Parts: sequence; structure tokens; C-alpha cells
Amino acid sequence: MEIVVRTLKKSDWVSVSEIYKAGIATGIATFETEITNWQHWDAKHISECRFVAEVDHHVVGFAVLAKVSERPVYKGVAEVSVYVRHAFRRNHIGEHLLKHLIEASENHGFWTLQAGIFSENTASINLHVKCGFRIVGVRKKIGRLHGIWYDNHFLERRRCKID
Repeated sequence: MEIVVRTLKKSDWVSVSEIYKAGIATGIATFETEITNWQHWDAKHISECRFVAEVDHHVVGFAVLAKVSERPVYKGVAEVSVYVRHAFRRNHIGEHLLKHLIEASENHGFWTLQAGIFSENTASINLHVKCGFRIVGVRKKIGRLHGIWYDNHFLERRRCKID
């Protein structure tokens, strides 16, 4: 299976939103409960660091960065999101996407990437660790979804060389 990672375009939004909707449905991928529109999603994510993975010209996953703060001191810190279509999991697509995203983030001056991952989502935690993230800690009962409190593993990846 050939995996092609390329820049996410507006025309990918239908596929990206479908993948994200499936992530929402798992109950352990995000605290979001609804898909937003393209304009809101576009404004939230850093344009230089958005990628999709394609297999046979079909979008099967995406990886993006979002700012953690508008404060200038945090301009090099971003939050990672990686989603893969269910039928394509366990094919290293998430790994391809995350490695590509890490490289692009460093080329664009980011020095810290972070991720808050549901503790139940061990596949995502393991993916991030495999790609050089470290577990900083567990945020107990950080959020409530459908009346249930969830813990999040908080992970970070520091750029090897900080200017």
C-alpha cells in the first residue's frame, strides 16, 4: 500500500470532516461533539502544518497543528491532532502523518508539540511515544463528555535543537 502525504487543501474538507466525525463517534478521540464548518476549522489550525494521507487517491487520514495561545511567548508551541479512517488503522498511516507533521513544524519554527490524549486511547498514546513524544503526566478528570469524566495523558515533543 502506497501512502502519499501531502498538504491539506480546502477541497479535502469533506473527507477530513468525515474522518473527524468518525473520531468523535468513538468517544475517546476528542471532547468535541459536533463537526464545525470549514471557516471555523480553517481559522483554528495552522495553515503551514496541515497534511492528509492518501491511499489510491483517497484521503484516509489527516494531521494538523493548532496554536495553544495567542501570546507571542508561545508562538513555537502547538497542539497536535492526528486522525485515521477506521478501515486504514494499523497500516502506519498515523506514523507517516505524524512524522511529516513533526518535520514541517520544525521547519516552521515550532519548538514544542503537545497532545492531550484520552487515557483509553492507547493506540494514539503509543503512536506519539513512538514518534518521540514523552508522557508528561496524566490530567485526571480533565473533561466531561456525555456525563462521564475522562483523564487525558499529556504528551510533549521538544525540538532537538532550540535556537
